[in-house]
Amino acid sequence: MRARRRDRLRYWFESTMDRGTPALIGWLGLGSVALIAVITVGVVLLTNEDTEANGGWAGVAWMSLLRTLDPGTMGGDDGSPLFLGLMLAVTVGGIFIVSALIGVLTTGLNHRLQLLRKGRSRIIERGHIVVLGWSEQIFTVVEELVEANQSERRSCVVVLADHDKVDMEEQIRTRVRETGRTQIICRSGNPLKQADLELVSPDTARAVMVLPSFSSESDTTVIKTLLILNNRPWPAGRPPFVAAVMDSGNLAAARLAAGASGLVVDADDLAVRLVVQSHRQSGLSAVCNELLSFFGNEIYIRHEPALTGSAYGEALARYDRGVPIGLRTKGGRVILNPAMPTVIAPDDRVILVAEDDVLIRLADAPVRTVESAIAGATAWRREPDRTLMIGWNSRASKIIDLLDQFVQPGSHLDVAAPDRPDAAGSELMNLTLGHRTCQPTSRASLEALNPGGYQHILVLADESVDPELADNRTLVTLLHLRDIEEALGDPYSIVSEMNNDSNREVAQVTKADDFIVSSKLICLLLTQLVENPQLHEVLTTLLDPAGSEIYLKPADQYLQAGEEANFATVIEAALRRGETAIGYRNGRDRNTAPSYGIRLNPPKDTALTLGHEDHIIVLAENE
Repeated sequence: MRARRRDRLRYWFESTMDRGTPALIGWLGLGSVALIAVITVGVVLLTNEDTEANGGWAGVAWMSLLRTLDPGTMGGDDGSPLFLGLMLAVTVGGIFIVSALIGVLTTGLNHRLQLLRKGRSRIIERGHIVVLGWSEQIFTVVEELVEANQSERRSCVVVLADHDKVDMEEQIRTRVRETGRTQIICRSGNPLKQADLELVSPDTARAVMVLPSFSSESDTTVIKTLLILNNRPWPAGRPPFVAAVMDSGNLAAARLAAGASGLVVDADDLAVRLVVQSHRQSGLSAVCNELLSFFGNEIYIRHEPALTGSAYGEALARYDRGVPIGLRTKGGRVILNPAMPTVIAPDDRVILVAEDDVLIRLADAPVRTVESAIAGATAWRREPDRTLMIGWNSRASKIIDLLDQFVQPGSHLDVAAPDRPDAAGSELMNLTLGHRTCQPTSRASLEALNPGGYQHILVLADESVDPELADNRTLVTLLHLRDIEEALGDPYSIVSEMNNDSNREVAQVTKADDFIVSSKLICLLLTQLVENPQLHEVLTTLLDPAGSEIYLKPADQYLQAGEEANFATVIEAALRRGETAIGYRNGRDRNTAPSYGIRLNPPKDTALTLGHEDHIIVLAENE
């Protein structure tokens, strides 16, 4: 019976200790009270003179408390040996108690700091943007969102990822140095867990972006995250969800998981379209990069009652800072580069390219065009192409199928790869397909292909190795091709896929005509949709092979070479061809970062002289 009582007392004591730092402080306080009480009683009972000399039992208790907290207080004591011994005892006991208290407080404080470091507290924000996931492109996303909210008095971006909070914040501070008025908050947690998702207060968010990881399991993670978001109760209404899938086969499942408020981008299809269209006109990726980025010019949708009843062709010259590219009807239908006589209805919205929405305004009077500088109308006749595609990956079959829709009948495509691949998935109408054995990084193997016999060369990224190693191999291939081209006298264009945008900067030494960094462009697209979901239909239509697309056409088809004009004259020249001009490319700067010679929405009245190596950027039908 006695042993059982001791066990119960021990169990009770251990239970109180399990309550953490407050319980430990409580026990130390109780120990201090007990020590002071025992010493005070001892002094009062055993030393009458010393008790009276120090103010009675209350004074003795106060002295004991001070010596418990500060051992140095005992240095000035005097009295009987017994009194001094009792004061020494309370001082020594106090040293142990205070030392234990400091240790407990330090441990508790460290524990609390560790919890804060883990980022497990729930944020209290409204109107913020939530980014779920982490990849190399998170820095592009944060940088773009910061730029998009420069005009806001205050904005907030919250990142939730299964990484250390402090490490995420440090990386963002290193890679995104200027955040302006935008607050960046990181929380450590798994977006696939409902409890962790609550840390970022999705109920009060303005939008939620599911960031793809660009790995083999990326689509699985994105779809499950969308399912969790869609099935979660939303008392105040759900914000728009924006996500991307890497495999087109997962698109239907992802859209079903996202629900009606979700926007899911087919990253695979986007990459294929960019590769194919850039193969036909180098510089397209630089144009798309600016249109999708918040740095420079972007796309806006604006209601302009003053243009009601005007023809679309007339509206092209009406803006002081901005270039119309199409119309959005009352029913939400997007028409890019409509027929010039199309009348703008009262409920139509004008889609235009501008540097910032606050700069969009109608001009007091149209800029005068230089009629003598407009070139005569000439048909742009496309001849059958001979294209060499070096390498093979999961997008190659789709690239071949889409390329077949764009090229002229009689065109030829050779696939150069170590092994003969299973080529196009459908019957080709305009392309003749061939295969040639090649080791892409071997100079002798590339020379054996006789690249000078081709007009265009596509270099695809190798998906069988690490992305960084794939970019290294691509860089070697490009160097060989450029050296061969210079020896032959510049007979072909080169377009290449890259995995990392940082490697694109290194690869500029190869002077390739264009680099497609699809991961960056996909994240730029997602960021645009987070800020304005209405752009989804516009951007989808812009990249669709049906209808009008972006083309870079020789400048001498619009202006007399070497004759001074202005961009208003370029717009008028394109209008007469049924096209919408949005900018030009200076051929001398085609290899100069960051714009690579691209100039969108230039001032309409600035003097402009273009030559044979320059191009006009237009929206036009496929010819």
